[in-house]
Amino acid sequence: MIELSNSQTPASLEEFGGVVQVRIEEMLDAEKVRWSGIDTCLVEPLEELWRMVAAGGKRLRPAFCYWAYVGAGGDPDDSLVVDAGAALELLHTFALIHDDIMDGSLKRRGLDAVQVTFSDRHRLAGWRGESRRFGDGVGVLVGDLAFVYADQMLAAAPRPARDVFTELRLEVNLGQYLDVYGTAKKILDPEFASKVCIFKSGKYTVERPLHLGAALNGALEEFQAPLTDYGLPLGEAFQLRDDVLGVFGDATVTGKPVGDDLREGKPTLLVALAAEKGDVASLATIEDLFGRPDLDEAEICQLQAVIVESGALALVESRIEMLVDRALVAISASELTHRAISELEALAIFVASRRS
Repeated sequence: MIELSNSQTPASLEEFGGVVQVRIEEMLDAEKVRWSGIDTCLVEPLEELWRMVAAGGKRLRPAFCYWAYVGAGGDPDDSLVVDAGAALELLHTFALIHDDIMDGSLKRRGLDAVQVTFSDRHRLAGWRGESRRFGDGVGVLVGDLAFVYADQMLAAAPRPARDVFTELRLEVNLGQYLDVYGTAKKILDPEFASKVCIFKSGKYTVERPLHLGAALNGALEEFQAPLTDYGLPLGEAFQLRDDVLGVFGDATVTGKPVGDDLREGKPTLLVALAAEKGDVASLATIEDLFGRPDLDEAEICQLQAVIVESGALALVESRIEMLVDRALVAISASELTHRAISELEALAIFVASRRS
């Protein structure tokens, strides 16, 4: 089993991510000019969308799409794969903006969440109505703009690629419903937590971007099986690492307050395993504290201790390593180009060992 450590960001991740970011900026700049002719206030949601895109992010989804496309024989300089990468990044931005509204998260990538920015603007200006409702409403609209622009970016893509993108969007939305539903019902079941993990984030972060890349090159049928064998376990490992960082990460690195998943009562494998493996006292602590929005630092520490002492953290870390091993074996046996295999191996290790 491979030993995971805090690996460096692969150089190719930053390189292609930069190209994608420039493409999005060019598109939004043109849109700001177009819509400012209707009313100058229409520039504001577009500027906020750009703020969220430019604030950071690892650009993982564009990278997985790119290396599947190139690995299946695509032209590395083709603008089509750049547009596909931009579509994936815009869709991810849509998901983050809406997620922050649903979860009541105040920070994203170390900055104010979109709804907070507009709520504050409303309150400070003394406008009519409720500031929170205004902020949430504009946040939904900014997310919707990202969703529409993502679709627009793929207008020139072949039909099989657009079909993959449609399936990706359905999966991420229904996966988000699983998350909201599981949170509301306080479901502490490892099997349910795994479903949330895979459909809310795993498939749309790794497997479907890989499929999209192959479909752009007309090679989905040939490469779908090995890309799934790599992408599904790695996507699950990605979300499990996110779950660990949400409970034990460094807020100055992750850009979000640590413990928010515990306050919100997120149906993660970490907590489900802690409830299943822990003793009577541990289960009582989870039932008493988990999902309480007013948790203080000491109470978060109590839940962290339960997760560690029950063995849940060790089990999740072990599962992450196993899933990455499975992904690495699958991609090494594929018939993608040697360069693509090497880059996808590096991405797999980075995804599982990252600290943000």
